[in-house]
Amino acid sequence: MPFPSAADYEALVYSLPDRFARVERSTLVVAPIGRTLAKVEGQVSLRGGLTLDVWELVDFQAGRIRSYSYEIYRAGEKLAWYDPLEQPHIPELASTPPHHQHVQPNIRHNRVPAPGISLERPNLPGLIEAIEQEFLGDEPFITTKSLVNGDDRTP
Repeated sequence: MPFPSAADYEALVYSLPDRFARVERSTLVVAPIGRTLAKVEGQVSLRGGLTLDVWELVDFQAGRIRSYSYEIYRAGEKLAWYDPLEQPHIPELASTPPHHQHVQPNIRHNRVPAPGISLERPNLPGLIEAIEQEFLGDEPFITTKSLVNGDDRTP
């Protein structure tokens, strides 16, 4: 499936509170940089005191995310973060290069593969699902249809 257009990606970003029952608030902003790039920046607040800090650089002409940083907090404590920095010296991360997640304990040095993260498709819906499952349990989390591909996303 091709990467969404700028308009579809904006619709996806701005619809997250409507699509996910546990998203309480979003300050995400899609800010164009020239004709083909956009910066996505802000926070997604979820139930349970969880916050997802988001920074993405999206290239719509190339149809990909150029770079990203996703950080997960609860009550000001950093629980995890994702980044695309190459880590070829860590064989355990070879399954999802360059994507990986830093996790507790010893968050700076404890890295695990991040199989749901990509530069070729939107990450935010899958990332929110993963955060909900990992940190908030089994409560239903998706409430409507996907605006990007139109498929029914109910669990």
